[in-house]
Amino acid sequence: MSGGGSRRTVEEQLARVLDAVQALPGEPRAIRDAASRTLAEPATAAHDIPLFDNSAMDGFAVRFADVAAASADSPTTLRVIADLPAGVSDDPPLGPGEAARIMTGSPAPSAADAIVPFEDTAGGLADSLGEVQVLRAPAAVGAFIRRRGADLRAGDDVVLAGERLGAFQLSAAVAAGVERVSVTRAPRVAVVSTGSELLAPGDPASRGRIPDSNGPLLELLIADADAEVVLVARVADDADAVRAVTATAVERGVDVIVFTGGVSAGAYEPVRGAFDGRGAVEFTSVAMQPGKPQAFGALESGALVFGLPGNPVSVAVSFEVFVRPALLAMQGRTEIHRPRASFTADAAWTTPPGRRQYLPAVVDLAARTVRPATAGGSGSHLAGGLARARAFAIVPADVEAVAVGDAIDVMLVE
Repeated sequence: MSGGGSRRTVEEQLARVLDAVQALPGEPRAIRDAASRTLAEPATAAHDIPLFDNSAMDGFAVRFADVAAASADSPTTLRVIADLPAGVSDDPPLGPGEAARIMTGSPAPSAADAIVPFEDTAGGLADSLGEVQVLRAPAAVGAFIRRRGADLRAGDDVVLAGERLGAFQLSAAVAAGVERVSVTRAPRVAVVSTGSELLAPGDPASRGRIPDSNGPLLELLIADADAEVVLVARVADDADAVRAVTATAVERGVDVIVFTGGVSAGAYEPVRGAFDGRGAVEFTSVAMQPGKPQAFGALESGALVFGLPGNPVSVAVSFEVFVRPALLAMQGRTEIHRPRASFTADAAWTTPPGRRQYLPAVVDLAARTVRPATAGGSGSHLAGGLARARAFAIVPADVEAVAVGDAIDVMLVE
């Protein structure tokens, strides 16, 4: 069906998209093979972190009572009865007046209740396996000892369901002894650029022909959303070609097909020609700029179909506003939206009447300022400005113009 005369709000269109999303099933994976996936179930610690009491410094494990009065004027001399490099499991008993030389990360002797760093002794490492003179008392019992379980206890959740297993999360899970996790699989996506004017990236442009920059743009954006591109195609302005590539995508088991171009009301709109009136995909106008013409629906196979406008900035904006949240929701991600913050405009620019503006923008994180990424305005065809954009400035539909000093909502994309 086609959209009516009134424009749908961004929120209404996004709600329709998310209502159609079904979370992908979880699958077990070894922790090292689960990077960048989303947890379907929490990853729980197999053991404590730290796994044992250990030294936070290179120095000497001591009994606090032995060195409580030590000072530079009145040093305390201890007999060194053991040497504990990292990796040993020794637990030497310490009697009165005894110490063990110890390296950072080594298990602290059960009898020790403080660590004296080398810097607080006379001679430091030199000739320290016989006796050591302590020149400064530890601050308190437990000084420089990392206690077992101070970070996490066995059975604690390390990474929650719905969180992405990024570098920090994977490291924490490995440190906690996690061996296997349940993660959702990556959505499989087909990218189809439509337009008889399109050339393969790298082919020489000529009058009437332009490079297909939307395909590479979407490939990287989809990968950044932790989805897998399984088909990339370019088709002419031909509805039959759109139907054929759709059938190929379905045969390959895609979860999502993203078309660019061919969704407006012009004479040669192949995506509209292939789907309009067939019920599976709805074509509508959304009160946003760029990205007003949008198509969305679901095929009998269950694959979601997005039809985005053809201009590159429109593609980038439409992906961030509609497609990326859907891909993350399919993975069961807890947070599906880019971070937003308020910045101050340090340039003036115009806005489209009655439509929310998504303007490619340059931000100064230190000064908290934002300005357009291109001096050429906010046209959806200004693909060059995307190279400088690190964010989108979001201006409400009822704002007629942005002035220097205005507070602007900004979606950060880098």
